[in-house]
Amino acid sequence: MSNQILGIGSRVNHPAYGDGVVIFVDVAAYKVCFMQFGVKHVGKTYDAWNVIEALPAEDGSVTFTEAEKALAKVLRAFSDISEVVPLGDKWIGGTMVLRSKDANLKDKEVPIDAFFHKIVMVRDRLRVMEQRINASGLTDEAKVDLQQYITRIYGSLTTFNVLFQRKEDHFVGEKSE
Repeated sequence: MSNQILGIGSRVNHPAYGDGVVIFVDVAAYKVCFMQFGVKHVGKTYDAWNVIEALPAEDGSVTFTEAEKALAKVLRAFSDISEVVPLGDKWIGGTMVLRSKDANLKDKEVPIDAFFHKIVMVRDRLRVMEQRINASGLTDEAKVDLQQYITRIYGSLTTFNVLFQRKEDHFVGEKSE
């Protein structure tokens, strides 16, 4: 094979893996699905295979906006970086008061902004846990079991939805059918 770059859908015949189709083009390698051996990575400089049908490679340029969106998605999915979630206007600057039924104990006052930040951090960490479970090597049954626990945790946290400004930021638990 020459320095030709193959596009997605190109058909190849590998001496060890047999017939395959390019399903993804990376910077340094092709991801090829072989009929008998499944998906394998093959370096772009590999030249021992026969190209049966070469399809043109698409322009691989990516705009800054696309790269920025992709990076933000990865950071949200796999880090502990929390997104900025607005507190409902009626709560800004407010205070949460915890009062014991024992009159001898002093009330505990917590700024709602600080409490809200903790709630958002819990939600973000639950999302990261959910994504890590989905990406793990667990069986589908184990993943579903753990997902059900996370859904129940979200349900337990729905009490705090009153603090959120936007409905899309709310906790959502199990829905009754």
